[in-house]
Amino acid sequence: MRFCNLIFGLLVAFGLSPIVQAQSFAKYSDDFPETVKKMYHIPVSMRDGVELATDVYLPKKTGTYPTLLIRDIYTNGSAAGRQKYAKFATSNGYALVFQSVRGRYDSDGKWYPYFQEINDGDDTLNWIADQTWSDGKVGMFGSSYLASVQWLAAVNRNPALVAIAPAVSPGNYYRDVAYPGGAFSLLSRASWGIGLVGSKTNMSFPVDWVNEIKHLPLDTLAESVGFNVKHFQDWIDHPSDDAYWKPLNLEARANEMAVPAMNIGGWYDVFLRSTIGSYKTMTEEAATETARKGQRLVIGPWPHGWNQQTKIGDMQLGDNSLIDAPAMLLEWFNYWMKGDAKPSGIKEGEAPVRIYVMGENVWRDEQEWPLARTTYRPFYIHADNTLSAEASTAKSASMKYDYDPADPVPTLGGNIMSAKLRGPFDQKPLDGREDILRFVTEPFTQATEITGPISAEIYASSSAPDTDFMAKLIVVKPDGSALNLVDGVIRARYREGFDKPKLIEPGKVYKYDIDMWATSYKLSPGDRIRIDITSSNFPRLARNLNTGADFAKTSEMKIANQTIHMSKKYPSKIVLPIVP
Repeated sequence: MRFCNLIFGLLVAFGLSPIVQAQSFAKYSDDFPETVKKMYHIPVSMRDGVELATDVYLPKKTGTYPTLLIRDIYTNGSAAGRQKYAKFATSNGYALVFQSVRGRYDSDGKWYPYFQEINDGDDTLNWIADQTWSDGKVGMFGSSYLASVQWLAAVNRNPALVAIAPAVSPGNYYRDVAYPGGAFSLLSRASWGIGLVGSKTNMSFPVDWVNEIKHLPLDTLAESVGFNVKHFQDWIDHPSDDAYWKPLNLEARANEMAVPAMNIGGWYDVFLRSTIGSYKTMTEEAATETARKGQRLVIGPWPHGWNQQTKIGDMQLGDNSLIDAPAMLLEWFNYWMKGDAKPSGIKEGEAPVRIYVMGENVWRDEQEWPLARTTYRPFYIHADNTLSAEASTAKSASMKYDYDPADPVPTLGGNIMSAKLRGPFDQKPLDGREDILRFVTEPFTQATEITGPISAEIYASSSAPDTDFMAKLIVVKPDGSALNLVDGVIRARYREGFDKPKLIEPGKVYKYDIDMWATSYKLSPGDRIRIDITSSNFPRLARNLNTGADFAKTSEMKIANQTIHMSKKYPSKIVLPIVP
């Protein structure tokens, strides 16, 4: 199927990255000093009697110490990367506690992602605070799932949890993890939820995710590759933002939390929306003033595997794009857990936000997010494929394309976890497809910065009772290369709310608001901006089969005849945050 076969050939099974910048922990690769005390596989009892395997590392001098806690699903603590964390902690005057979460490796109990971490995290914090070597203060760090457990523990407001540093972390598990824009995040949820964590120890099985991800109906996908995975089936069975997801909407639970947090994200990370969302909701709604003022936001030019390389996809970044993560973490925890009053970016009055501006390739400190000086400028699409600041005056104008679920637009770049596909890529391989509408500006005559949240407002009609609409923002360089910056999707039945599915009337024009998340990029003179509109992004997102049937229950497909309207009455546009 056109370019799909090429993309499928690139795909590999992957999972949530468990590593907080392993490369920058290289100086902690040496052996432990003989005086470091190590206690392996301590059985720590949870409130229901289940025991979790827990390792403890203590500094060489006898005494009480603040503790750094890692709760993990990817290793039993013996991996070199995890040992570096222990050396990092103990060499800087901290105890380190490493725990395999419930149902993973040597920990007892049944594994089920996310929900179990709320109580288990709380019980582990209580256990640490009661130990003779603990001074009662605990901090947590880690990325992806290792960041999730920090936020999930924080909703208990355990007094022992003094500070956290979650990197590339989800915060609204419906909108980020499972159903961005109401469309199922197929590739990550299947290869991670079925494959990587479908066993107790991340065993690999001979599953051909390259081709078997195309299986229909989706509610038998796990069975078709030899698995019976309850959590995956539950995700499939809850395509709307219903009561199942409510405990995992951590943005809505900010008023239950009282912990300072260093929120670390990447412009191309799959959980960027939540990194920003957690920062915003905690600064505004956290339970205490200390927590509200203690939020920090760091966003680099990274994908989900953050802070690892200076070239992402087809974009070459500056050498300064990588940061000294251990130094940043140490500064953060020393302030909150040891009373160090010196670190920059933490004390009241200093910049709480640090962002990397791509294109210019510089780091910049800011006082808030979004930036207060931003001007939100609409750019309208026109029937001659142009994109401009002038709204249409046409009485009637539209463009059409057909969306065939049997031949979807292949994923090429973006905020996804696949190491082969994430980040910015030249979009030229998709140029031949007729199911993408493209609208481009004239070249910019002066440098122009786009930093902040981005949205599209698209007026569209369809021959189908349900379908998807997607928008992708692209910077077109003078040499013709076209790099994706951000994209977004809305499933038509969720146009009025993700908890309110409602089919559409074929042929009727509706307004679709598409959240395209955020970026920071400085255009150079000669650059142009392009917006692409289509209805599929596969296998990143599950195909809408255009029938209106219940999600995941059918194999039937229909071609949808899509019409994008762009007249005076229906001013379809993208809104860009322009920074003077």
